[in-house]
Amino acid sequence: MAPSRRQSNGRSPLVNQQSQITSFFSKKNSSSPSPSPPPPLAKHTSKLNPIPGPKPNPSRSPIPTTPSPGEPKLKKPLLVIGQSPAPTPSSPLNITFGDEVVDKRLRVYWPLDKAWYEGVVKSFDKVSGKHLIQYDDSEEEELDLGKEKIEWVEETTGRFKRLRRGGSLGFKKVVIDDEDDDVADSANEKSDDDDSSDEDWGKNAEKEVSEDADEEDMDLEDEKEEEEELEEEEVGMKISKRKGGGKTESKKRKANGVAKPESGKKSKTSANVSTKEEFKVPSVEPVKKIETDKASTADKALVVDELERFGKREAEKLHFLGLEVRRDANRKRPGDANYNPKTLYLPPGFLKSLSGCQRQWWEFKSKHMDKVLFFKMGKFYELFEMDAHIGAKELNLQYMKGEQPHCGFPEKNFSMNVEKLARKGYRVLVVEQTETPEQLELRRKEKGAKDKVVKREICAVVTRGTLTDGEMLSSNPDPSYLMAVTESCQSSTNPNEKRVFGMCAVDVATSRIIIGQFEDDSECSALCCLLAELRPVEIIKPTNLLSLETERAMLRHTRTPLVNELVPTAEFWDADKTVHEVKTIYKCINDQSAAGSVDVGTGAANTYEDDELGFLPAILSSLLRAGVNGSLALSALGGTLYYLKQAFLDVTLLRFAKFELLPSSGFSSIAQTPYMLLDAAALENLEIFENSGNGDSSGTLYAQVNHCVTAFGKRLLRTWLARPLYHTDLIKERQDAVAGLKGESLSYALEFRKALSRLPDMERLLARIFASSEANGRNAHTVVLYEDAAKKQLQQFISALRGCELMVQACSSLSVILKNVESTQLHHLLTTGKGLPNINSILKHFKDAFDWVDANNSGRIIPHKGVDLEYDSACGRVKEIESSLTKHLKEQQKLLGDSSITYVTIGKDSYLLEVPESLRGSVPRDYELCSSKKGFFRYWTPSIKKFLGELSLAESEKETAFKNILLRLIGRFCEDHNKWRQLVSTTAELDVLISLAIASDFYEGPTCRPCVLGSSCSNEVPCFSAKGLGHPILRSDSLGKGAFVPNDISIAGSGHASFILLTGPNMGGKSTLLRQVCLAVILAQVGADVPAEQFELSPVDRIFVRMGSKDHIMAGQSTFLTELSETALMLSSATQHSLVALDELGRGTSTSDGQAIAESVLEHFVHKVQCRGMFSTHYHRLAVDYRNNSKVSLCHMACQVGNGVAGAEEVTFLYRLTPGACPKSYGVNVARIAGLPDSVLRTAASKSREFEAVYGKHRSKGSEDKLPMQSSLDEMVVFIRELISLTRLKTCEEGTCIRSLTQLQQRARMLLHQH
Repeated sequence: MAPSRRQSNGRSPLVNQQSQITSFFSKKNSSSPSPSPPPPLAKHTSKLNPIPGPKPNPSRSPIPTTPSPGEPKLKKPLLVIGQSPAPTPSSPLNITFGDEVVDKRLRVYWPLDKAWYEGVVKSFDKVSGKHLIQYDDSEEEELDLGKEKIEWVEETTGRFKRLRRGGSLGFKKVVIDDEDDDVADSANEKSDDDDSSDEDWGKNAEKEVSEDADEEDMDLEDEKEEEEELEEEEVGMKISKRKGGGKTESKKRKANGVAKPESGKKSKTSANVSTKEEFKVPSVEPVKKIETDKASTADKALVVDELERFGKREAEKLHFLGLEVRRDANRKRPGDANYNPKTLYLPPGFLKSLSGCQRQWWEFKSKHMDKVLFFKMGKFYELFEMDAHIGAKELNLQYMKGEQPHCGFPEKNFSMNVEKLARKGYRVLVVEQTETPEQLELRRKEKGAKDKVVKREICAVVTRGTLTDGEMLSSNPDPSYLMAVTESCQSSTNPNEKRVFGMCAVDVATSRIIIGQFEDDSECSALCCLLAELRPVEIIKPTNLLSLETERAMLRHTRTPLVNELVPTAEFWDADKTVHEVKTIYKCINDQSAAGSVDVGTGAANTYEDDELGFLPAILSSLLRAGVNGSLALSALGGTLYYLKQAFLDVTLLRFAKFELLPSSGFSSIAQTPYMLLDAAALENLEIFENSGNGDSSGTLYAQVNHCVTAFGKRLLRTWLARPLYHTDLIKERQDAVAGLKGESLSYALEFRKALSRLPDMERLLARIFASSEANGRNAHTVVLYEDAAKKQLQQFISALRGCELMVQACSSLSVILKNVESTQLHHLLTTGKGLPNINSILKHFKDAFDWVDANNSGRIIPHKGVDLEYDSACGRVKEIESSLTKHLKEQQKLLGDSSITYVTIGKDSYLLEVPESLRGSVPRDYELCSSKKGFFRYWTPSIKKFLGELSLAESEKETAFKNILLRLIGRFCEDHNKWRQLVSTTAELDVLISLAIASDFYEGPTCRPCVLGSSCSNEVPCFSAKGLGHPILRSDSLGKGAFVPNDISIAGSGHASFILLTGPNMGGKSTLLRQVCLAVILAQVGADVPAEQFELSPVDRIFVRMGSKDHIMAGQSTFLTELSETALMLSSATQHSLVALDELGRGTSTSDGQAIAESVLEHFVHKVQCRGMFSTHYHRLAVDYRNNSKVSLCHMACQVGNGVAGAEEVTFLYRLTPGACPKSYGVNVARIAGLPDSVLRTAASKSREFEAVYGKHRSKGSEDKLPMQSSLDEMVVFIRELISLTRLKTCEEGTCIRSLTQLQQRARMLLHQH
């Protein structure tokens, strides 16, 4: 049985000294051994520290304290932090201790180990007079403290570990050694059953190495020696029972126990550790901040010293990495055309100096310089050279001893560490071992191979977009999209012409593929919308093919994704290459299906069409038939597949892919899409998914309505919010479903939620199960894994089966509401054979196949009879042979005339025919005598020997069939993958509908079901009307004082203006009202209730929102340019059914220009587009200009004004939408609230009155008495209006246009002359 181990904390363990990986880059050709330079001071602590500290794991063999004769004793000066008084001598013997020492800490001296071990007194037995001691490694024993050599520890702190980056030594008195107890423990752990011993870098670096043949012999000798030593360690780690009490005791304390002597090689290594001066860490006390700072400074100094040492080595031995001399694989230098920074040219001289495994690592690394290598060695993943620095920095791994950077971690921490690096933007290349040392030796003997190291292969490339498993992935339900984008080549002479994009977004964790092709405007509005909705974590693009505007859009609407550039055509495939590759893959899948493997099937997720070359999903076939209108989409798919092929995910993804056509393909045709369009500005300004503060979901509309209990339900809700419904019938159908889950049905819905809350992320779990049916990547049969991968796979499979069973039961329980519900959507979802797939018989098959509980606990499947034909056939064959043997026995009994003749098994020989000695003369001559005992002889008959050969073969077939049962069951499970996915989809939809049903309980104030008006007539004027409209997100408890004030709002429709021109004081609630209306419209068209007494709406096809001030400096856009760019999109794209919300347009420039632009934009929306909208402004001149316009309603946010300090008005906000315009904005009041000095407030109030007097005098007189400055301003406004009108003329005679432009030019000169 394997010995117990100390739990690893994920840090790098130290391997066996005699075959140390740290010799990886230490191959020397010196003629005489010399001690290696000592490692940096305070890097490790001693393995056996006789001073306070945790007792080393008792399962370890003690390290000898006597160095071997040939080993020079290394001494180091003490590094003392603070003062270190010597420990108090041990307490004298024969002193009686009682209850007073319980819970106190102490050190116990173990004479056999000649070492102290620390623990705590747990209890006292008055009868025996002994205390129960629990050591720091959790081992317990009873001791008579009066007879033991002990020391009391007054105060305790955590064990002083190896110095780390950025850490602080929270101690007042610390003395440091340069060996680490934990590292040495990890070394022993790493040596246990670790086949990394095959590596030729395990040679003793101090011995002379001359020829390759000598190296090979030494490698194999080291391998055998290490295996023997591992066995010795296992023997030494056995724990014996203490004779008296029932406690376990390490062999170290056995009075007659003698440790098994270790090999000379191991003793030498151990001496290295033990002969160093051991530095004492006495009991410590909390320190003051200044002392902690000193310790932190010392820590940083050590790290800097270490990095400087590594840097000097790199400069000497790895000089070819320098930028001045660096070359790629084709020997091109940086700056040369087609230079590839992903590869590295290795000088021949450097390669010759490497041993076999060193060369193997560099061969992988030189082809993947942009990735971090996880290099498998036995049970550990190792990081070397530049990768080791990343491991130390990002994973908090510790450097191993030796001159080269090196760290590592055990196999069980793979998922955690690979996810950490991928989340931080690194690309991780996983190099797995595909051969054991035994297989290597067999290959050398049978094939005469000269390889000295085991085979290794690239098995995975893990990045943000290719993560399929991990703790953070499990806790975060949001999708992680990998997006490929390409566009048609644009003419640089006409940047404003229409753009055409191809896009493919893949969520690898769920096998979801969104693909489409669409036209876009010069601002890439449609692309920006997709980027804001999907928020890809990784982007794939063709090198030097995207336009500058596209690059800017991607920079502006993403959150620092990982960007990958692929060579056009060669890597980023064109449509033809993509179609060829996809057809090849699907043809292979189809052939496997015909041969009885997993069936790709047909179902709701995909439909397939067979053409002349392959078996394509319907969506891909439609894109192929579309010709040029689908070529860019197929090319984007090609770029994605090429990238995923490098990560061994392409075939698995396509086999079980869920293809979706991009809903917004062809953004120009809004009437054909069933969704409302929310562009990037709307998603960001309305804070649908991300708030403007820290970018998370708190305070967003998604957070408000998200009451889903499943991860896949949360993802579906995000999709619904990003794409609200547009068609009236679909909105009403969803409203009926939400209403059907309220009232009497609510209790059943809550039970449904309670049942689903126990579910894992079934969508991702099913994708992992489907992927595990493919033997590729890390799932390949040749990959050597030491963790029980099959048991983990089985537990995931059982979890998936239980999850599917739970979803079926929950849906069946919820279906009782159908008798009282008229919703067609609910009837469809909860009716078996429609939305709910009929999988009861399939689940019963797996339920009857094996015992789920027993299999989950034991990690192996014992199939019931009739489940697995191959296993049943093998079992039947074994029983048939056994039956033949039984029949043969009866024949022999009859032949020899003695019924006492029977079969016996002696050692490895079975089915020996035991015959009494008295019948020896009757035994036929062809019987083979095998053995005998007193009175009996044992024989094998020719028939028995024949049956035994057949039985051995049958049992081997049975064992093979047994091992493959899980794979066959998973294959059978995957045949119905569409049904499992449909079940998940139905469950997700019900989860979201219930979430929307209970969301109204979290609103403040009354709620209602929106009345959605159909568009029966194309000439019907769209309307919006709300009575007592509250805010979907804001509540009184979050506002501090007072309650949120609901408002009545009417826009367009019978007797109402189509636009509201909103004025009011600063901080009066104008922006809040605009957001409030937009969010209510989104909720209504999602199908949810809204916080209002009454709500009536004609469906909105698109919401345009312009509010807030922000710039895009990285994209070269100022605040004002950003504002006008969003406005330009509104002007060009808005329709009669759109909703526009403009907040303070024009404030980014001078008053005259801003007011002129604001008025022109408002006029365009009111008279040209004639859409519904709200326009808030502080340009009060607009209110005067539109006071008699029936299409514009003047409103303001009410307030009360009183006299304040220093003559400034004090404003009380009422937040009530009131008819009429507000006379001023009361900005000085906000200055007062902000805390500006009184002197500044007095000056501001005075100047404000002066400006108002001039403005009021101007407005009270006729045009003939206008002030010169105001008159010029009015003339400029008229001039700008006329210029805008002229530029909008689509048809104009050449002479007329020239005359108009000439007149405007003359007027412009006059205006300039006046100024």
